[in-house]
Amino acid sequence: MPLTRGMEADVCIVGAGIAGLSTGYLLARQGQSVVILDAGLPGGGETAHTTAHLSNAIDARYFEMARIHGSEGARLIAESHTAAIARIEEAVRTENISCDFERVNGYLFAPPPSPLREEDKEILDRELIAAHEAGLGTVDKLDEAPIPDFDTGPCLLFPQQAQIHPLKYLAGLRAAFLRNGGKLYGHTHVKSVTGGDEGCVRTADGKTVRAGHFVVATNTPINDVVAIHAKQTPYRTYVIGAEVPRGSVKHALFWDTLDPYHYVRIQEGPTGDLLLVGGEDHKTGQADDAAIRFARLERWARERFPMILGVPYRWSGQTIETVDGIAFIGRNPMDKRNVYIATGDCGMGMTHGTIAGMLLTDMIMGRANRWEPIYDPARKLRGSMGELAKQNLNVAARYSDYVTAGDVADEADIPVNSGAVVREGFRKVAVYRDTGGICHHFSAVCPHLKCLVHWNTLEKTWDCPCHGSRFSATGEVLNGPAISNLECLDQPAEKQPNISTR
Repeated sequence: MPLTRGMEADVCIVGAGIAGLSTGYLLARQGQSVVILDAGLPGGGETAHTTAHLSNAIDARYFEMARIHGSEGARLIAESHTAAIARIEEAVRTENISCDFERVNGYLFAPPPSPLREEDKEILDRELIAAHEAGLGTVDKLDEAPIPDFDTGPCLLFPQQAQIHPLKYLAGLRAAFLRNGGKLYGHTHVKSVTGGDEGCVRTADGKTVRAGHFVVATNTPINDVVAIHAKQTPYRTYVIGAEVPRGSVKHALFWDTLDPYHYVRIQEGPTGDLLLVGGEDHKTGQADDAAIRFARLERWARERFPMILGVPYRWSGQTIETVDGIAFIGRNPMDKRNVYIATGDCGMGMTHGTIAGMLLTDMIMGRANRWEPIYDPARKLRGSMGELAKQNLNVAARYSDYVTAGDVADEADIPVNSGAVVREGFRKVAVYRDTGGICHHFSAVCPHLKCLVHWNTLEKTWDCPCHGSRFSATGEVLNGPAISNLECLDQPAEKQPNISTR
């Protein structure tokens, strides 16, 4: 149900994914009046595309976290992700949420060939030491991971990880939030978030929500133009769901040390098990070869899990990687008074989103939380300046698209239900040919920072290669940081000139 009138609340949250709902749920339990707004269906954003690994095994590795954030920082990172898993488990138990929550072990292994390459052995050995120093003393090194018919070689065991059905969990969390007096409005597009004593959220149709605190939990912030986006990068990641005989693969989390890495878990299905295998990431808008990436994922999976019967499911999602490997959670650098953000999931959205709920609740309630400095969006990036420069050079290079040719020479070459960027003189036009063969024309310029969008064949979307804004085939904004649609270049029928046939 969309927001139909102006409102006032203690807290207004923009975004109803894992971060927004976790924050809203915990604040409502504290007696706060909370309003959550979402542009689509609650839980229908990127949280719906996750494979929902709940893990304290950091994707960027603990030896890197210690180098960048110091030994104490690494300990806080381990502590917070461990606490997030426990927080989810408690919510499942307290709210009686049926969501397939299960404690499982996690296994980190190196890629073949065998024998183990020296550099891969070093990664495992260094990570074992770093994990212990970060307080994860139960991490152990084993001879191999428990994958039948495939010898992984040495691996690290991370005990007491977990897995969950993300949509079932969000549905339960949403119900609990509403039971505690929260208000939730979908199909409500937010145009601006303004902090301060007279702060408010304004929607596209002119409604306002006034509040004492504001949380922007929209995967990537819609309220900043540059401050945060320059410090993180959007990636598309790919997943296949393969059918395997029930019980043929141990319920566990599996990861390898490739870059980009692979991530695997089992989800029980109605007639058997589904092996969820993800990886093959690339920067958003900078590749359009999903079929090749799915084929590589399937080949990788079949080499390790020969019991695969078929691959009926394929999808992709968007993950936001920060330059220093952990999320940005806390006061917005551009408005530190009462605007908070949660972004930069770094491939660990379920735990980072839950950490956001715990940390932001403490901050809004005025309680001290020792995680605050490590996740501070305004933190210094001393150990990551090289990565910061690299990522922003990549963004700068995308502006060269203005001087290149179009994807096709003529829009007549665009297949039905597909899109392409076409050059028209000095401008570039995003053209979508619908299923009826009619072409729709939009400016190819992303309204965020004026990069040129690219067509995504798999998702039928226009994706910005600079900061990850995404738009539907017909130009409607789907993902921030953009908050407005692509400019439509087609004249409305009533304004078209009357062309004489004489």
